[in-house]
Amino acid sequence: MLRISADFDDLDLALIHGYLSGESYWAAGIPVETLDRALRNSICCSGHLDGRQVAFGRAITDQATFAYLADVFVLPQYRGRGYGRAIVEALMADPRLQGLRRWHLVTRDMQSLYAKLGFTPLSQPERHMQKHDPDVYRSPRRE
Repeated sequence: MLRISADFDDLDLALIHGYLSGESYWAAGIPVETLDRALRNSICCSGHLDGRQVAFGRAITDQATFAYLADVFVLPQYRGRGYGRAIVEALMADPRLQGLRRWHLVTRDMQSLYAKLGFTPLSQPERHMQKHDPDVYRSPRRE
């Protein structure tokens, strides 16, 4: 049975970094220092089987009005068992994330999963904007 934890000390940073930097399309090349800072400033949930982390997700949030769901993944050999959904449900049930006006996420291919959890396409996408630097992890550090 999957054990879900919101305890930061249960996170396997090496595993999370390995997956996000090497296998994800959304965080490829992220430096471990950047990821560590991001995780420390987010609410994270990890999923564990037999003492090994197999799933992860985090909410970037002000804990009052808004949360951005990010970095949800399940290791390939554990997919199809509902672990991704369980991680998202655990995040959405976290006491620090209750009463939020809006949750947001971006996904290339998991719309069906998130639709089952109440997410819908943007009702007014023309109002949403972004400033995006897809090469930020390859840029030289600014001092």
